[in-house]
Amino acid sequence: MWLQDIRKYEYAAGIIQATGLTGLMLYVFYESFLPAPLFIPVWIVYLKNWIEDISKKKEQQFREQFRDSIQAIATALKTGYSVENAIREAGKDISSMYEKDARIRKEYDTMCHQLDMKMPVESVLSTFAERTGQEDVEDFVNVFAAAKRSGGDSISIIRNAVRIISEKIETEKEIQTMIASEKLEFNIMCAVPFTIILYMKLTFGEFLSVLYGNPAGETVMTICVCVYMAAYSLGRRIVRIEV
Repeated sequence: MWLQDIRKYEYAAGIIQATGLTGLMLYVFYESFLPAPLFIPVWIVYLKNWIEDISKKKEQQFREQFRDSIQAIATALKTGYSVENAIREAGKDISSMYEKDARIRKEYDTMCHQLDMKMPVESVLSTFAERTGQEDVEDFVNVFAAAKRSGGDSISIIRNAVRIISEKIETEKEIQTMIASEKLEFNIMCAVPFTIILYMKLTFGEFLSVLYGNPAGETVMTICVCVYMAAYSLGRRIVRIEV
């Protein structure tokens, strides 16, 4: 869902990172690029993980943008705007907060255009939720639909939903900030094996020479690669905390 938000230069950076890491592994563990075809799965796994990470980052950025936009809607409702005009006002507010290619600006431009085409606000918000597939957006739209059906004080209900969703997003952001140190430690631990081997190669090259250019050494290094990849996969599962 968020792949469309990844820009071309970001894809290029991810491919360069995957290629650089694969090349580093070939040099460190084999001192040769001949086994490169066997490392294609490693390249694919790293790029897949990179896409997953940046997609999560894009989603988190959108959630923060969405929080700001619904707070703007709540403010407009408080001052007496209808829901339709509150969405338009929120679109104007976020246009000054985010750059033109920000996902939230594109979404509000689309919604404002749909409102100008006389589409019902319920349909406008429903299609917004469908396009993003984001839980917070769906929750907001569901609350809005329920408020309209109940015939009660829909504006108060929507403002209360905005407050709850905003608090939820802010709390999750604080939790992610708290676990950021663990993720940093994981990244450092991933770099430690390379650092140690490179240091040994530079300072005690003859000591490691028996591991290169012979079947026994290549077997040992292959086992090390497999253990490293297994540890990397396990570490990613540990630090991937869903809030």
